Amino acid sequence: MRAISQDAFGGPEVLHVVEVERPTPLPTEVLVRVHAAGVNPVDAKTRAGQGVAGILGDPPFILGWDVSGVVEEIGHGVHTLAVGDEVYGMPWFPRAASAYAEYVTAPSRHFARKPANLSHTDAAAVPLAGLTAYQILTVLAGVQKDQRVLVHAAAGGVGHLAVQFAKALGAYVVGTASAGKHEWLRGLGADEVIDYHSEDVAKATGDVDVVVDLIGSDTTVAQSVAVTRRGGLVVAVPSGTSPELLARAAESGVRVASYLVEPDGHALGEIAALIESGAVRAEVEEVFPLADAAAAHRRLEDGRTRGKLVLAVR
Repeated sequence: MRAISQDAFGGPEVLHVVEVERPTPLPTEVLVRVHAAGVNPVDAKTRAGQGVAGILGDPPFILGWDVSGVVEEIGHGVHTLAVGDEVYGMPWFPRAASAYAEYVTAPSRHFARKPANLSHTDAAAVPLAGLTAYQILTVLAGVQKDQRVLVHAAAGGVGHLAVQFAKALGAYVVGTASAGKHEWLRGLGADEVIDYHSEDVAKATGDVDVVVDLIGSDTTVAQSVAVTRRGGLVVAVPSGTSPELLARAAESGVRVASYLVEPDGHALGEIAALIESGAVRAEVEEVFPLADAAAAHRRLEDGRTRGKLVLAVR
């Protein structure tokens, strides 16, 4: 099968097409013929030797975790899926899933039936970003109706889904984004949108209950702590938080937590129901052929993507 591999850490140019053996499903696993694979910031970081590179080890390896495709074969003990089912998932994360390829294998419960109203291209945009947002808001934060939720980088892959999930949970949602994306975010349900280039976040919003900080810099975490009410929660997704900021947050009665998404077929089923109901939609800004994975990574790293980028495999 065709796949995108790399032999060294580095820039997008290290990604290249290879021919490798098609995997075979073990008991409780399924073989999925990949139609599309999502591209995420963690892919680019790992390619460069950051992200979860320490878990994958040294190259060569095949990147990617977002998958949408069709079940081609099932291993012994699989009862939740059948050959021919259209599925989507985020298998194995943070271990290698090797989704930039024509086939992947993984435990059947790492997948769910894809939303019936989405193409494979659109469905591939959802799993990693969607699970990150959904798990934070429901499991970690337990967002309740009428709570105030602030989402930093609200127009990105995780951010635009976090805005919609928070609205579906009944929250009042504030997002930060550049001015050109404000109208789009309001269309997704954001109640307020702040231009982080020209507005002071601390002055632009009142106290919030939960902050989903998808930038995770010392600056944004400090801003997040400053606008969070006593007893509230700041989730710094991309990285850890300095001891000084943690101490400042504790003095303010604010909890700061990091988060790492995990495979969750059940949650993907709940997300699919929200998408099928029309309450949530995924934004795909651009689709690249599998062989152009390097171009997709260059586009991702320009930092101006609205929603998600996807590789078309089939």
